[in-house]
Amino acid sequence: ADRGYVMESGIVTMNGEAKALLDDPRVRAAYLGE
Repeated sequence: ADRGYVMESGIVTMNGEAKALLDDPRVRAAYLGE
C-alpha cells in the first residue's frame, strides 16, 4: 500500500504515505510502545 491510516478509538488521527507513517515517532510510540 502506498498510503496508510492511523486510527485511535475509531477515529482516523493520521494519514499519509505509508513510509512516512512508519517513520513517525508518534506512530511508533502508539503501536510499538517505544
